[in-house]
Amino acid sequence: MTADLRVSTEDFPDWARTVKAGDRILLSGTVITARDAAHKRVFAAIGAGEPLPFDVGGAFIYYAGPTPAKAGLPVGSCGPTTSSRMDIYAPTLYRMGLRATIGKGPRSDEVRDAIKETGSLYLCAVGGAGALAAKCIKSVEVIAYEDLGCESVKKMVLCDLPLFVGIDSRGDTAFMQI
Repeated sequence: MTADLRVSTEDFPDWARTVKAGDRILLSGTVITARDAAHKRVFAAIGAGEPLPFDVGGAFIYYAGPTPAKAGLPVGSCGPTTSSRMDIYAPTLYRMGLRATIGKGPRSDEVRDAIKETGSLYLCAVGGAGALAAKCIKSVEVIAYEDLGCESVKKMVLCDLPLFVGIDSRGDTAFMQI
């Protein structure tokens, strides 16, 4: 086995073209959390020509709804949700400059095509390991849609979150195609 590659959201272009589907990475840097309800509101804002609560260009979106913090930690459990539920939104966001999404499970051909077209990535976290993932989160700040509770949009700072490359910038996938 090879060692996990340590990468940063800030150094995205330097490493994104070199990783391949199935590679393991340890991600550090800033990510935005957004799930179904937040995506719906973001797309309503796009449709209305309103400003978005975060800059999509250069962003990493983690499909997660972190639970409230436990004593001494910035967050409770923070595991990934099923990414395919956001497939209706992802191609547009990738074309708006989104660098990567983080979730679990395979993606649609439309998402894979958008990733290949834009040189972006789809990264996968291990489902069912939200308590362990929370240990890699250094800070959390709600930045939009606070009324959505756990599904509000948050800015999180990560340190060495273990992930694998689900779809690389060439459009190759770690998932079996059926």
